[in-house]
Amino acid sequence: MAKTAKTEQEEPLEKKLWKAADKLRKNMDAAEYKHVALGLIFLKYISDAFEEQYQKLVAQKSEGADPEDKNEYVAEKIFFVPAMARWNYIQGRATQPTIGKDIDDAMDAIEKDNPSLRGVLPKVFAQEKLDKSSLGGLVNLVGSATLGTKEAQSKDLLGQVFEYFLGEFALAEGKKGGQFYTPQSVVKLLVEMLEPYEGRVFDPCCGSGGMFVQSEKFINQHQDHYKTKGKAGLALNPADRISIYGQESNQTTWRLAKMNLSIRGIDSSNVKWNNEGSFLNDAHKDLKADYIIANPPFNDSDWSGELLRDDARWKVLGKTLIPPAGNANYAWIQHFLYHLAPTGQAGFVLSKGSLTSNTGGEGDIRKELVDQGLVDCVVNLPTKLFLNTQIPACLWFLSRNRTNGDFRNRKNEILFIDARNMGFLINRKNRDLSDDDINLIAGTYHNWRNPQGNYEDVAGFCKAATIEEVEKLNYVLTPGRYVGLADEEDDFNFVERFTALKSELEKQIAEEAHLNKKIIENLAKIKLPGNG
Repeated sequence: MAKTAKTEQEEPLEKKLWKAADKLRKNMDAAEYKHVALGLIFLKYISDAFEEQYQKLVAQKSEGADPEDKNEYVAEKIFFVPAMARWNYIQGRATQPTIGKDIDDAMDAIEKDNPSLRGVLPKVFAQEKLDKSSLGGLVNLVGSATLGTKEAQSKDLLGQVFEYFLGEFALAEGKKGGQFYTPQSVVKLLVEMLEPYEGRVFDPCCGSGGMFVQSEKFINQHQDHYKTKGKAGLALNPADRISIYGQESNQTTWRLAKMNLSIRGIDSSNVKWNNEGSFLNDAHKDLKADYIIANPPFNDSDWSGELLRDDARWKVLGKTLIPPAGNANYAWIQHFLYHLAPTGQAGFVLSKGSLTSNTGGEGDIRKELVDQGLVDCVVNLPTKLFLNTQIPACLWFLSRNRTNGDFRNRKNEILFIDARNMGFLINRKNRDLSDDDINLIAGTYHNWRNPQGNYEDVAGFCKAATIEEVEKLNYVLTPGRYVGLADEEDDFNFVERFTALKSELEKQIAEEAHLNKKIIENLAKIKLPGNG
């Protein structure tokens, strides 16, 4: 009997690199090693792209080409890499004890010659705790991959490697990793539902830039859309279809975002960093975006709300509604609305408690959002999707104009989708959404809002509820209440309720302390008989 030939599928490049790179990490914390590995990968990419163009220019010397002329690279949208930063030079010194300083110097040199990268590249390679033999091993490992040539770019090899590494580092960091990384399936779901074909895309808490990267991918995957819209003659480069605007308060995360966008040729000049954050220092005060896609921090109690009581952003269609100082959820919602263009749409992640909470006037704000026809859709997400929290999460979709445009008039409806039972476990602690899950949820939304859609309510999954139905349920927006699934088990969230009660108690104690102080001060002013 003939033996059956055993064929093994070759492991993807990103997984091979990750396994080898992770072995070289030794005892170094993932949060720090992340910048070492991703910095080297970025350096290899720009060096590959430079070297390919360099060789072309060398071959054209007789025609007057100068391989050392920066302008020859700028014209081709390629970063200029000085001699001391080129990969061949760096890899040639991989076994030297000074390899760490050599790489830091290389990063400095690249920033000096490329203004868009200034302040972006990591200079963490000379630190004493980074084992230099392991660093040299990592240099040789990264050197084995071709990442920046035209062929590699056409296959998006670097994008796949960078994205995979970001996800793996986020898993390795656990809770802290969630600060810079939103799970790819959640990002993809948001983008697929919003369909950002063209316009201004804004993320005021952009992390490592995943929302922007996925928006670019969406355009690449839907190029037929432009042909059906009579735009076949226009360039289909994503950079020509959308412009991106972002803000990030963590500088190291902002650097990751800038690198993540640079490797894809996405203009990141409007992705800003300041350590005050979007509430205290809005970097895009005058921006009115066509799409807002975001994953803000859940239930942030330290957002400086007390300093912003009179802020203009708290006006919702003419009414002033001040969000509670102890929780930023509704401050984020109003920040998004403030920055939406007249026909703009927003899709964002919030804790599920935002759908029911009445603390600090949140219920009044939610009522106003519903009554004014701004809430378009709510999606209840499965648990365990996010790395940094076990708090149940949901997606909100808002629209400034639900009566005109490319979609049908749905101002008197809200679509509720309950996806709690969807997804699959990738390990004991984490769940993910499959492409089929994403297509089902996004397709349901599109069928509901499109004029030619064939939407139908599905018991236990989706329901198009009228505003009157929402009003009867006291403006609670939990999808399970509408689609017919029991919600009792996760309507109450202990962590959220404890946080709210703690905030209320602290406020009450502060008020009582202030009152007691005033009483003592007033008693001291009273002149009792016999006291002069």
